[in-house]
Amino acid sequence: MYDHYQPSIYRFLFYRTRSRPLAEDLTSETFFRALRSLSSFTWQGRDFGAWLTTIARNLAADHFKAARTRLELTTDDMGFHEGDVDGPETDVLRSLTTEALFIALADLPQDQRDCVIMRFLQSLSIAETAEVLGRSEGAVKQLQLRAVRNLAKAMPADQR
Repeated sequence: MYDHYQPSIYRFLFYRTRSRPLAEDLTSETFFRALRSLSSFTWQGRDFGAWLTTIARNLAADHFKAARTRLELTTDDMGFHEGDVDGPETDVLRSLTTEALFIALADLPQDQRDCVIMRFLQSLSIAETAEVLGRSEGAVKQLQLRAVRNLAKAMPADQR
């Protein structure tokens, strides 16, 4: 179960926190809490991954609430490279576009941000996203539409 769900839970938390170490910590805590309360989990036709994502979402929210009271600021990880690179120009352009997207994503309301992360970065279906967010599928479709429109407005015209 861990091997199957860990990448998507980590990815969700990384895009929420923008910090590798914090995302790793919250991912492990997600699975620890799931294991601890597995005996209370009852199969109701819902996806197990949606239950894990709900736990991860709550952990991230708790972390940021606690961080505000501690007056703690998180910093971005240093850029990391995966695979071959095309050249410094391509890396710089990609980095600028990614950074602009992260900034625009951070400026979205929390529910829109969660919807975008789940739908486009985690590749959850509308039904799975609706289940995690506790909304109807129609509400998730509307939320996604608003989020994409707001992201488009927030992105610089040359990076859309």
